[in-house]
Amino acid sequence: MSSKGDSELDKSGQRDDEESPEKGVWLNAHQDPMASLYTFSTSVALADLNADSDYKLLVADLGTGTFDMKLKVFKGTTLFMESAIIDLPTALVSFYMDTNDPRTPAVAVASGPFIYVYKNLRPYFKFTLPPLEVNAVEQDLWNQAKDDKIDVLVLREMLESLKNEGSEGRLTVRSLKLLSLEPEELEAFASVHKHAPLKRQTVITCMGTMKKSVADDDAVSCLVIGTESKDVFILDPEAFTVLAKMDLPSVPVFISVNGLFDVEYRIVVACRDGKVYTLKRGSKMAKACIELGAQAVGLERTGKSIIVGCMNDTLVCYSTKGKKLWTVYLPSNITTMSLMDHKARGFKAVMVALSNGEVRIYKEKYLVNTLKMPDAVTAMKFGRFGREDSALILVTKGGGLFVKILKRTANFEGKDLTPGPPPAQSIKLNVPKKTKLFVDQTLRERDSASSMHRMFQHDLYLLRLMSARSYVSALKKSLNPISSSTTEPLKLSAQVHGIGPAFKLTVNLQNISSSVPVPSTNLLITFQFDDSLYALSKPCITVPLLVPGLMYTYETLVECISDKGISDSIKVFVLHQGNSVPVITAVINMPVSEALVIV
Repeated sequence: MSSKGDSELDKSGQRDDEESPEKGVWLNAHQDPMASLYTFSTSVALADLNADSDYKLLVADLGTGTFDMKLKVFKGTTLFMESAIIDLPTALVSFYMDTNDPRTPAVAVASGPFIYVYKNLRPYFKFTLPPLEVNAVEQDLWNQAKDDKIDVLVLREMLESLKNEGSEGRLTVRSLKLLSLEPEELEAFASVHKHAPLKRQTVITCMGTMKKSVADDDAVSCLVIGTESKDVFILDPEAFTVLAKMDLPSVPVFISVNGLFDVEYRIVVACRDGKVYTLKRGSKMAKACIELGAQAVGLERTGKSIIVGCMNDTLVCYSTKGKKLWTVYLPSNITTMSLMDHKARGFKAVMVALSNGEVRIYKEKYLVNTLKMPDAVTAMKFGRFGREDSALILVTKGGGLFVKILKRTANFEGKDLTPGPPPAQSIKLNVPKKTKLFVDQTLRERDSASSMHRMFQHDLYLLRLMSARSYVSALKKSLNPISSSTTEPLKLSAQVHGIGPAFKLTVNLQNISSSVPVPSTNLLITFQFDDSLYALSKPCITVPLLVPGLMYTYETLVECISDKGISDSIKVFVLHQGNSVPVITAVINMPVSEALVIV
């Protein structure tokens, strides 16, 4: 890669448009969907291996998962070198192990119980984890099998009982392998392995680096490794001896290191028990600071914030003391996480890859950019690649390798693409100071809390009683505009038209029966009014038939015969012929007649 252009890697000449959010920020430098890479973010690194400012891509490829595991080195977009790895790699880091010139870093690959160190792309050293203590009972059983004092079936039975007692994590790999075999395979397996010395070895689960004395980019660094035996080791970069050992309550899966070994450091570890622990200089045991709501799938640290991706599709941020600061809910499962450290702009963010093919970039809790990939991303790394300072390496689930370059005009500041409440909602209200009246009222409420509660309950019960009485009275007098009768479900409404002294009164009547569509018959509409104020042309209207669902309209003329300039209400009753109890009632408040207004 060259710094002459924003995309000298883009040999196809493809450039992104400025339309979508991700295309306005990133340039497509390289696309190889058939790269056949199988790796994760913890097994990808960028390093200046030859001290020529030409950074290369290092990938610990898992191959098929059983064989063909390799360390691959890419120079630009071409495969530069590959070296076979004996066992499945779990982590890869580049670090400076000495102060010699030129400043060429070493590469450490964690695989099983070993760390393979490469210098100048050649095997340099192999570190083996200290062996663990073998269970005395298990040792004695294998010794008896070696001397043919017990047969294989008895050996398996005794090992099975030892496992059931809770010693499964303390058994050797040989014993666990024996317990997993079929009965016909036991004799051959035992005859091959029983004469070899019994060893109990752990494996490496995660690995990181820690600066030893100074914080320079090319300073000597120590290796920090987490193991299946619930231990954390800090290794000397020159002699590869154990400088410090710390214990954890559970197996570590993600590790983040901050600080200097000779001064002060803090190691944050996410473990399989769904908790995040903190280790400090001088401490032998970890301190549990965070209990997660689900298992962790990623752990990154920006400043004083610990950001954890969980299996329940959330991105949660905690302080170093374990206080939850914010939570972001994601639309899909998290496949991997990585840190984006754009040193030229002083910009740090967390990149989150989702199973739906999206790669989201979060600055604190705000979504500032989104990339859409053709497949789910399993590994990604941001940093200097070739001679480009801001390159993003993406490895997809299908084995594809994609390289994107961040534009020099890219600006992530002040952007939030997540929908939600306006920013003003997070502004604190200017709450006035407490006055003496407020304090006195608070003290009174505190001293008289029980009596105030009793009074409130009394008033509440009284309100409910009055409401129930009013409802019963309305039912008895049929004052509600909708009938409560199941046999005559009627709905009544009335309007007054005109300005006086003559008004037209319109009555709308409807049978709202739905379950039993039976028409209503033999109904009457009558009116109750003050005959000294009004005169009606039709004081009684016969309603012969009401078909369910249809609205029927009836009209009558009302004349104001008073010259006092007052008005009154008119009650409309709907009742059955021969029955004085109304089925439904409506009350109409008549307006003042305009003709009677004295000028």
